[in-house]
Amino acid sequence: MADFGLNEEERMVQQLAHEFAVKEIRPHAAYYDEHEEVPRDIILKANSLGLSAGMFGQSESILISPVVTEELSWGDSGVALSISSSGLALAAIVGMGTDEQKDEWIPKCMSTETELRLGAYCLTEPEAGSDVANISTTAVKDGDDYILNGTKRFITNGGIADVHVVFATEDKSKKWGGLCAFAIEKGTPGLSMGTVWKKMGIRASWTADVILEDCRVPARNRLGPPPGAAPGTGGGSGALGALSALERTRPMIGCFGLGVGRAAFEYALDYSKERIQFGRPLAANEAIAFKLADMAIELDAARLLIWRATWMGRTHVPFLRGEGSMAKAFPSDAAMRATVEAVQILGGYGYVSEFPVEKWMRDAKIFQIFEGANEIQRLVIARAITGGIKSR
Repeated sequence: MADFGLNEEERMVQQLAHEFAVKEIRPHAAYYDEHEEVPRDIILKANSLGLSAGMFGQSESILISPVVTEELSWGDSGVALSISSSGLALAAIVGMGTDEQKDEWIPKCMSTETELRLGAYCLTEPEAGSDVANISTTAVKDGDDYILNGTKRFITNGGIADVHVVFATEDKSKKWGGLCAFAIEKGTPGLSMGTVWKKMGIRASWTADVILEDCRVPARNRLGPPPGAAPGTGGGSGALGALSALERTRPMIGCFGLGVGRAAFEYALDYSKERIQFGRPLAANEAIAFKLADMAIELDAARLLIWRATWMGRTHVPFLRGEGSMAKAFPSDAAMRATVEAVQILGGYGYVSEFPVEKWMRDAKIFQIFEGANEIQRLVIARAITGGIKSR
């Protein structure tokens, strides 16, 4: 049976991350929300404390990753996303790359204490979001190189990343279109930044399109063993690599939602105990108290789902009932409900930007959408628990 009590190391890191969120993230969150800039200085400070995705992900502790992610997102989910924004690219390289490729590419998209290095995971396209098999970016072999053409949409760190992990199709006649991935270094001719998207929330996280126009990439940059390599060469494979990377990171998306939902709950709780209406605190009214109770229930349940899925992933227990999807869908839904209710509890104050809950509501919405919309997560869960019975 899994033990979900935090050990001494995990409690110490939790406190460190919380103090960092209080001192370094929250005071600057409004600025980055307004100016939509990458918080470079905050990312480097986080790295100096070992709070980046690549650093705390190397710990032997099972729960440090979700604990740190929740605390940073409690500070500000957009800034937290920027701190851990290379995580998906790293997961793809780890899940798909050969040992030699891991040695080459992982350091190139991991920031240090003094140098900002970013990775970008380029999967989504204008006509292919949840439908991964419909990717139209092409990779055509040309001697010792591949030539890539296509457009990637809504890419975190798109165009500014030091390493772009780009998914493309080699052969549409094959299952999943012969989907494969390439590590492409910053400055490679033919790779450029497209539209930089202005977003409703998480504005401290950079989002842009990536354009590939006759982008020539050495064949050795294709993640995984070369086509036709002998079994046991190492590395993952195309579509499975893409999907397995997402499956491993879905609980972390739940953590971001949990953090922002908890922030809204705590703020609304404090406000409701101090705000006097009709001669008593708002929290003394059942209509408000029951909202707070539901928020507390859902956020605690969300945390347990995340911790279970994280424990399963780290101990190699298979997700037979869609546990990874559960740990993404429920926490992000709970975060949305918590932030909406926080705005309601604050009333007019919740609707103005001088109070933070309106921002948290804007931020929370994205976690129901990206890395697989929650409708897709429910499809994954439904197929897992029914044995794949299909509707007409």
